[in-house]
Amino acid sequence: MKTHCPIVVLISGNGSNLQALIDHSLHSNYKISAVISNRPNAFGLERAKRDGIATEVVDHSQYQDRKEFDLALQNCIDKYQPRLVVLAGFMRLLGADFVRHYSGRLLNIHPSLLPKYPGMHTHQRAIDAGDSEHGVSVHFVTEEMDGGPVIAQDKVSILPEDNAASLAEKVLEKEHLLYPKVVSWFAADRLQMRDNQALLDDELLPAGGIQVHP
Repeated sequence: MKTHCPIVVLISGNGSNLQALIDHSLHSNYKISAVISNRPNAFGLERAKRDGIATEVVDHSQYQDRKEFDLALQNCIDKYQPRLVVLAGFMRLLGADFVRHYSGRLLNIHPSLLPKYPGMHTHQRAIDAGDSEHGVSVHFVTEEMDGGPVIAQDKVSILPEDNAASLAEKVLEKEHLLYPKVVSWFAADRLQMRDNQALLDDELLPAGGIQVHP
């Protein structure tokens, strides 16, 4: 019988995407070996503890610079020997050496239809731009912030009555469905990054990844 793919999840806060990954892991092909936070009071750590998942804190404020923090985080992750590292609301920029160390096995989820709106405040930016749709992207992490190859996206409609908060809520629902699905593809050896491009079942994915529609 094939063993479950070991993953480590990095968080900074509430951990709602972590919870979706935990819930899905109960009947999936991956196993969360550890949850690591850069913030000691992140509620996501409690979510992990409730399910008996190992937790670690690598507090960024205790390190002199990003390089030192990145190395400490890398050493902590590598104790668990994961096949995949999953960023789930991890609010720290990661340096080039760290990203290269996990090249092809580092995923992130971002609340916009990349390449639109990298960075913060994506929901308000989509509304301010007059967009009719918004959504979520799961992508491989590369040295360019929110710039790695997109694996999959899901969309929501922006309604006239929407504000940043209501839009965030709609997008979050999509995130909770999409992220476990993509992690499962990786765990099944279906997903890989090659030459800075995403492939599923050895087929090159388009620039926006697989489009999952509402």
